[in-house]
Amino acid sequence: MVIWPRRGHERLPQCAASASWAALCPGHHESAGKHKSGKTRKGNRWLRTALIEAAAGASRAKHSALQARFRRVLRQRGPKKAVVAVAHALLRLVYHVLADGTVYREAGANSYDRHHRQRVTRRALQTLERQGYRVTLEPAA
Repeated sequence: MVIWPRRGHERLPQCAASASWAALCPGHHESAGKHKSGKTRKGNRWLRTALIEAAAGASRAKHSALQARFRRVLRQRGPKKAVVAVAHALLRLVYHVLADGTVYREAGANSYDRHHRQRVTRRALQTLERQGYRVTLEPAA
């Protein structure tokens, strides 16, 4: 039973390859404007099962980034797809920890909100600058 490919990450040169190998990559099939089944494949059943169980537990951890991810996906897609999304995020975390040899640091539940706010602000500024405006930002009182 092989859970992770042998010889480190040279077998899986990219994070997306590990998600594809575990069959936790998001599926999306659209034709003529109709959204069809986005079902994930079978993949490595041992790794997939372990990651989904870990994701179910991580989705209940208080004040964590994975719980925040679970809640964001839960609103739109439902509990089962939310657990698979957390399992995919967990696999990406594990890949980067193993490939880079770093230590995992919890980002916190509000990390997405901080980055999202910055992204929205930057996108709005770029839109206004493309239309010929010069913008300076000042924080509200």
